Amino acid sequence: MRTTTPDSPHISGRWRRVGSAAAATAALVLAGFGTAVHANAAAPTAPRTDTKTVAAQVAKAHVRYEKACAATPKKGYAACDALRVTGGTTAFMEKQAALKGVAPSTVEPDAAADPTGYGPSDLQSAYGLTSAAASSGSGRTVAIVDAYDDPNAEADLATYRSHYGLSACTTANGCFKKVGQTGSTTSLPSADSGWAGEISLDVDMVSAACPNCSILLVEAKSASDANLGTAVNEAVKLGAKYVSNSYGGSESSSDTTYDSSYYNHPGVAITASAGDSGYGAEYPAASKYVTAVGGTKLSTSSAARGWTESVWRTSSTEGTGSGCSADDAKPSWQTDTGCTKRMIADVSAVADPATGVSVYDTYGADGTGWNTYGGTSASSPLIASVYALAGTPGSSDYPAQYPYKAAGTSALNDVTSGTNGTCSTSYFCTAGSGYDGPTGWGTPQGVSAFTG
Repeated sequence: MRTTTPDSPHISGRWRRVGSAAAATAALVLAGFGTAVHANAAAPTAPRTDTKTVAAQVAKAHVRYEKACAATPKKGYAACDALRVTGGTTAFMEKQAALKGVAPSTVEPDAAADPTGYGPSDLQSAYGLTSAAASSGSGRTVAIVDAYDDPNAEADLATYRSHYGLSACTTANGCFKKVGQTGSTTSLPSADSGWAGEISLDVDMVSAACPNCSILLVEAKSASDANLGTAVNEAVKLGAKYVSNSYGGSESSSDTTYDSSYYNHPGVAITASAGDSGYGAEYPAASKYVTAVGGTKLSTSSAARGWTESVWRTSSTEGTGSGCSADDAKPSWQTDTGCTKRMIADVSAVADPATGVSVYDTYGADGTGWNTYGGTSASSPLIASVYALAGTPGSSDYPAQYPYKAAGTSALNDVTSGTNGTCSTSYFCTAGSGYDGPTGWGTPQGVSAFTG
């Protein structure tokens, strides 16, 4: 256990939730679900906006992060330190406003009555998952590991799934299960509003990418090294073949010990967020046993794919993590030559709050209702769910290696623009053709890159 210097605006201490940046936003129509009216005021009528103007508006959107809750953590623990977008617009809002020929509303401080971030159909379209999401995932369990309890997790999940026309996922029908780190369904940790927002984000992203998957929520009794790691072990013990971890902290020479104690699970796809503080390596993303997931900015495009992505960077202190580990050995399947140890990341998915995802939460610190979240807290459960759509990993495999076998193929969207900071070795922090640190080999285009 040890203490690190706080990485504003993120969690201080050894472990922290990897930035669930929430945008409480105005309500606009969601394609396929009718017309939504903002609770306060409708957007004024304006001439139809072309796609180039929309892109420019999104790029200029004012996003400001505030602490929703914070506390000085004890040594080796994470604090509640949620992030929230409180001004500007989201890509979804810009897109829908352009389609309706109206001016986009701006983000407001509180949760909204209707979603204004990307929903399941958007994410499935962006990553080529529509067919697999409809036909695959049944009988497969994605585990979410977080700290503390969200007492409204199941009820909030029900609202999210109902709104988007997804089948019910409840304790009663066996689709949803919530346990503490020992596997108990009754002995749960204390509730925490900051981590509740994180939990809502994680379970909603599993629902978005793999609506037929079952969800196992494992809540650690605190955000300590040992308790979060114990929760990972419990998820695997309970049968999950796909485990998402949306937390991280600074590296330590003890990380290889944590590797063997908590993350060495052959035959299980374990994903970990690369971090939200910009360029720099974090653990457990640096573990050679996990798939390190970076973050992108995801926007609609007139190109054949219909979408385009670049490295997520909001500011010098806010953006996807990446980097060369100081402690973890390089896995045999990782072949970049500039880093002699473990390189972060392997793959990536949407994480920019300005192009964020809709989440429904009634216990979080950002207010009751719909919020738009970002951070690699979104990309990690998305990628874990893509692994679930792809099928059961080989019993002796470390699935982090699977995307490397598909490198350079159409199974991955190569992200070639953007940077998350300044580094001496260009690809550590700058996107380019092929492999790079911030986005790895790219983002999913279907599921074939995530199967052995």
